[in-house]
Amino acid sequence: MQFEKLFRMQQALDQHIEKKHGLQEEDLFNRKVLALLVELGELANETRCFKFWSIKPSSEKSVVLEEFVDGIHFILSLGIECGYQDLEYSMNIQPPASSVSEQFLLIYEYVNKFKNSKNNHDFRALLESFLQLGALLGITYEEMEEAYFTKNEVNYQRQQSNY
Repeated sequence: MQFEKLFRMQQALDQHIEKKHGLQEEDLFNRKVLALLVELGELANETRCFKFWSIKPSSEKSVVLEEFVDGIHFILSLGIECGYQDLEYSMNIQPPASSVSEQFLLIYEYVNKFKNSKNNHDFRALLESFLQLGALLGITYEEMEEAYFTKNEVNYQRQQSNY
């Protein structure tokens, strides 16, 4: 994945949002953590992986992919908050032998661990585990990047229309 490009794009979007809303001096870390947790829940809801009581299938891949990319936006943004955007990233994106539900729970643990430590090791673990979830969901790296680029444009359009 083109992490350098993704971080650059996310940093520009974050700066645009912070300037537009007068948030340059605000500490947004905890709000971004909460936003990520909410997005994770929305993604889990679209996959329906935990709904053992229902036979209704997962949402269409395009819907799941859009929710997945929202998670990437907030993970990158959190990395930027901690100054990790300029680091080299090579990740093991092969999913562990776990279920989608177990991977979601693992990611929730990593979010909390990173929230408390704000260290690079925990950030990398969070990012890697999230990308592994994508692989478990059948999302390719190319699909992740393309969907990120598309959603980044949408986010700018939303800012211009006072979303």
